[in-house]
Amino acid sequence: MKRYLYFKISASAVVLRQNIAIKCVGSQFNTEADRIHHSTYQFHYLDKESSMKNEKDDNEDKKDGAENNVPLQGLTRRGFLTTIGTGAVTLAVSDKLHATPAADAEMIERGEMTKVVLNINGRKYRLLVEPRWSLLYVLREQLGLTGTKVGCERGECGTCTVIIDDVPRYACMTLVVEAEGTKITTLEGLMKGEELGPVQNAFVEQDAFQCGYCTPGQIMAVEGFLRKNPDPSTEEIRNGMSGNLCRCGAYKHIVNAAKKAAELKRL
Repeated sequence: MKRYLYFKISASAVVLRQNIAIKCVGSQFNTEADRIHHSTYQFHYLDKESSMKNEKDDNEDKKDGAENNVPLQGLTRRGFLTTIGTGAVTLAVSDKLHATPAADAEMIERGEMTKVVLNINGRKYRLLVEPRWSLLYVLREQLGLTGTKVGCERGECGTCTVIIDDVPRYACMTLVVEAEGTKITTLEGLMKGEELGPVQNAFVEQDAFQCGYCTPGQIMAVEGFLRKNPDPSTEEIRNGMSGNLCRCGAYKHIVNAAKKAAELKRL
């Protein structure tokens, strides 16, 4: 028996649909197998068309949910961010409304000068300074004692170390008004005229520097440490010098210089 099979396929921008038309000539199939094959073929394409239609409906539902900003399941990213933003704004406004006014503090205008008397290297200096100035700034810019170097200016490297009342301190972290009434020693104060002091000589002999920029702070740290502990061990020297950094990595020579300085001071 002759059979004629016609396929008609139509495609659209949203979904691809397949319409199958099977036309058979004759009233009966030759065999039972032909009838079963034909029925199976029809059901296959009907199921496929039905599943494609259901998939289209699901996509349209998801699209509608996204346009209306309605989460299909759980909390969407947009919804989460919106909730967090709203909460932050509410908290900020609430804090502002209920905040207690801060106590009125006396404000010092920039440029207002204060009198100080500093004892530096055994000499007294009478100065007019701004209260915000650091001791480092005054030593270098006002007094010209440039042996104290500028490093990190936040109390990390130790390049600006000076000795205040026999204790090594960072000049960048010390306000000049704090230093009034104390005894300050800078690198220049370790010398006797043009003659180097014991710690300075020890650094030269032990080659305890490379670029030399951190050396003034290293020397002042050793000087202050030896005033407290004249005969330190290697481990004590390392602990005592831990607040001074050497980017060139000359730590071994610096420890040797500290030992040599201790010997020279005992002579």
